Amino acid sequence: MTTIQIYDPAMCCSSGVCGEDVDQALVNFSADVDWAKQQGVQIERFNLAQQPMAFADNEIVKAFLVRSGPEALPLVLVDGEMALAGRYPKRAELARWAGLADGVEAGATGCGCSGRCN
Repeated sequence: MTTIQIYDPAMCCSSGVCGEDVDQALVNFSADVDWAKQQGVQIERFNLAQQPMAFADNEIVKAFLVRSGPEALPLVLVDGEMALAGRYPKRAELARWAGLADGVEAGATGCGCSGRCN
């Protein structure tokens, strides 16, 4: 089974979806992570502010931080290999990495546009 690990920048809480000024990208990503977990995908998230040892103990993550700095986070590892940095993945990317058929929810048409094709 594929393991996806997300190394988040320092945030106020584990998901980043808290406080008064919530980033919509984090809201969307949290929903996509919940969806992927419901599909059986193993996803782990690490917050730099709350779990700094997870960053220090992983040689790939530690080297990335030395080279690029914490402002380059988030960093996504898929089965221990760097897959994405600097932004959160889309649902379709999570689905592809996990080997799911696609990232489109049930009920969509074959093209994945849910009948909204132009």
